[in-house]
Amino acid sequence: MNVLFIGDIVGRKSRNFAFEKINNFKKNKDADVIVVNVENSAGGFGITPEICNDFLNAGADVLTTGNHVWDKKEIIPYINKSNRVLRPLNMIEGTPGKGLTIVETDHGLIGVANIMTNLFMPPTNPVFECLQNIIETFSVKNNLILSLIDVHGEATSEKVAIGFYLDGHVTAVLGTHTHIPTADWRVLEKGTAYITDVGMSGDYDSVIGMQKQSAIPRFLNLNKKKLRLEVSLGEPTLCGVLIKTKKDGLAKSIRPIRIGGCLNEI
Repeated sequence: MNVLFIGDIVGRKSRNFAFEKINNFKKNKDADVIVVNVENSAGGFGITPEICNDFLNAGADVLTTGNHVWDKKEIIPYINKSNRVLRPLNMIEGTPGKGLTIVETDHGLIGVANIMTNLFMPPTNPVFECLQNIIETFSVKNNLILSLIDVHGEATSEKVAIGFYLDGHVTAVLGTHTHIPTADWRVLEKGTAYITDVGMSGDYDSVIGMQKQSAIPRFLNLNKKKLRLEVSLGEPTLCGVLIKTKKDGLAKSIRPIRIGGCLNEI
């Protein structure tokens, strides 16, 4: 199996680019399963029902999010009804939606979980306390062909620790949120594919997807009213990883995918 995971989509131009590439990956059978983090796809902040439907219609199987999931309030009733659009699992009890799902694809059942780390992030329940639930839900008894976790967080140490904790229990542990791709992709000792951050899908001639002229003054004028952040409109780079799985559902390989814009595919 070939699994494509695409990092944080930032803004309209990037999501339109992603629709095209997702469709091509599925049409050319370069990816059997596609999961996309969409939390910044609506003007850089949040998601809408229409955008979620567009991604699913383009060929994405499951959509993940993070701390910006509620920036557009119209997503709340939609996410309550969907089993293909996730919010972080360890958000406080009573939060709309779900953070873990098992869905049927053309190739079989897949499991996807979305979690958010605790260090330097908005308050959530302790992330490590929900990992055993993920392991038990995605166990072999559910006949999953693969399972992956989107770890949305800031601290690299926390993400690495989660990767080792889940090693051998899931197909892949993939970091999002920082919008900067890391160079540590690898298959861990017990067979789980790992990367600390897959990077954003957006314009890299920017400050993590935002226009330089609106972002830089926010650092220079720390005690003054901050400028409104605007999505950078240059050519986007689609960033993600492509994972090949084995018959046992663990990972055979992982490699970065970087298409267009400032970053060339490596």
